[in-house]
Parts: sequence; structure tokens; C-alpha cells
Amino acid sequence: MTRRHRAVSTPLFLSLILVTISEACGGDGAANAIKVGAIFDLTGPTADVGTDYADGMRGYVDWINMRGGIEGRPVQLVYQDYAYQVSRAEQLYTQFVAEGVVAFMGWGTGDTEALRIRITEDEIPFSSASLSHVLGDPAEAPYNFLVATSYSDQFRIALDWIARNHGDGTPVVALMHMASPFGLSPVRQGGIEFAEARGIDLTLYEMPRGAVDYTAEFSRIRQSGAGYVVFQNTSGPAAVAVQNARSLGLEATFICLNWCSNAQLVRIAGDAVEGVMGTMPYAPLGVDVPGTRVIREYLDAKGESAEGKTNAYTQAWWTFAVFAEAMRQVLAAGDELTGAKIKAALETFTEFDMQGVTVPLTFTPTDHLGSKGLRIFRVEGGEWVPMTEFIRAPAMP
Repeated sequence: MTRRHRAVSTPLFLSLILVTISEACGGDGAANAIKVGAIFDLTGPTADVGTDYADGMRGYVDWINMRGGIEGRPVQLVYQDYAYQVSRAEQLYTQFVAEGVVAFMGWGTGDTEALRIRITEDEIPFSSASLSHVLGDPAEAPYNFLVATSYSDQFRIALDWIARNHGDGTPVVALMHMASPFGLSPVRQGGIEFAEARGIDLTLYEMPRGAVDYTAEFSRIRQSGAGYVVFQNTSGPAAVAVQNARSLGLEATFICLNWCSNAQLVRIAGDAVEGVMGTMPYAPLGVDVPGTRVIREYLDAKGESAEGKTNAYTQAWWTFAVFAEAMRQVLAAGDELTGAKIKAALETFTEFDMQGVTVPLTFTPTDHLGSKGLRIFRVEGGEWVPMTEFIRAPAMP
């Protein structure tokens, strides 16, 4: 039976070496700590956004521990930099599960998809920064939960916006993507079919890792007549690409999906990023809603500025917060805190209030795609500004 969850008066929402965070775990509390494992990319090809994500997750753990933990039990985050290496992720997952973690916070698409069978066997609830659509299907990944809009849903929202606003003729779209499972996820999981159904001419262009110039790719894009360029990459490569395109005088509408629609893109690309659009599941810290306010208050109390933080910080904070609420419910019911119990608690979340940072979440035993909507933002005057209200991902026509 499902129940409707509402905000409570004191909400839970609110490195190359092994590290544990246990600021509130001193004394006898350490033996009673809730262990959660995590892998971060701090030095690999997605470290440009991975570092801020890691900071957001560590920040939430610090915040909740300063408030007494979860039902009086401190949280111990056990994590390591895995540098975006699938084999390293698998090794660290095995190590952390052996150390007794009851949940896991992952990162990349390749490693999360590689781990999903083991996660199921170990009954370890898992939420990844990867938003691969397949990870929200309990038939394929029973213990994975998506706390943000999948790449496929983001891509469909972007393509739907293009189709609705293009006018006469066939919209020609170039998808520039990282050479990885992450980069291909939006098209492999329904994007190509959706584009065809909406009458969109879609071509893929791979962005080689480490490239510092995309002139060759943009020459082909110009020849194709593309009026739209969508990026499925992180902010560093996308910033270089936008600068290249502007210098070449390419007249196109640029749209970033999740991991390049952030403040870092603006910082790196400068004036070239003006007018770029972004599908942004989580609000930047400059958007004033209760769910960003609590983060800014925490940073202020720590003597840190929110100025340099991106929406990756918001996303990580709230990803952990969702799992923390599920843990709280299990403990409040007097049950043992096991992976199976945490999974069952998550599957009762119906329109769970995310305090304005994203759409309310709903999980069920047959659907772990908790979020199916987002707002489109646009860079105006060097700031990401909401361009739409929350938009629900369209179904396949």
C-alpha cells in the first residue's frame, strides 16, 4: 500500500585514499553508525562535474550528522575516487559491501550498469549520478533508483521543444556526445525512435576524450544544415565546443543535457555561452526555493560560499536526502536497517516533496524512474534563468 509523503517539521532533505566521514560518529556512536558506500570521479574524465557532486554528498552527510543523524544514528560515508574506471568501481563496491554498507551512491553509466546484477544479488539499494533510463526499470535493475530525470527523458524533452518551436520544414539536430555509454545513453534508450516519430533529422557526432578543438565535427555539422546542437557531455568539453562553434560563426541553437547545463559551463565558456539552453533536473543554488535555501544556510554556517557551487551540488545533496528519508522510515518503524527494507520504503514514495529543487518523486515496485520532469533553463546575462515551468517528459508518439 502506498502513502503520500509530505515535508515534516525537521526534514531530512535537508583523494585517492580511502576516506570516511564520521564527524558525529565519535565514542559509542561509531558502532551504531549507518554505513553508506560511494564512488566519485575526482581525477578522471568527468571530474569537472564529479568534484562538485562529491562535495554535495559529503556536505549532506555532515549536515545530517550535525543534527543528530538519522533517528539518532550517525551516518558514515565510505568513499573513494575511482577515476571513472569500471574495474575500479567494481573493486571498491566489493570492498565497501564487505565493510557493511547498507546503501550505495554511484557515479558513471558504464560502472553502474556493470554493477546492477551484483547490486541485486547483494540487496544493496543504489542511486547513481548516471541517469541511464534502464536503471529506472526494476525488471532490469531491481535495486537501482533514479532520483533525477533520465537522460532519455531529458533528450525527449529537448527534442519535443525543438519540434514544437521549429516552425516550417524538418528540424535538423546534431547530438554531440562523449565517447562512452553515458554519451550514447539518450539515443540508445529511445532517443532515435522518438526523433524519427517527431519528424526530426538526427545525426550523432562523437566528441573524442581529451579533444581541445571540435572544428572538424562542426564542419560536418555545418554541412548537414543542423539548426540545433544538443550536448551529452560534461561542462568542460561542452564549453570548448560552444567556443569553437561561436568562433566559426555557426548559427545554431545549443542545448545542454544534465551534466553540462551548469555554472561551470558559464565560467569556462564566458560570453560564448550566452543563449545556450539546458535541460536541468535540479535547481542551481541561485534559484531561491526551500531546498536550495537549506544548502546555502549550511554553506554559510561552514564559512563557505555558494557562489562557486553548481547544480551538481544540489543534485548530490538531495539524492542522499531521499535515501536518508527511506532509512528514517525503516528505523522509525522499529525495523532492522537492511537493503531490502530501504528498497521497500523507497517504493512507497508518492509525490514526495523535493522542496522545489525538482519535481516531486514517485517510486513504485514496478517503476524506479522517480522523476519524469524538469525545467529548461537558458543563459541570460551570464546566469542560468528558468525558461519554462516544470515540463513532463513526453511519451513516445
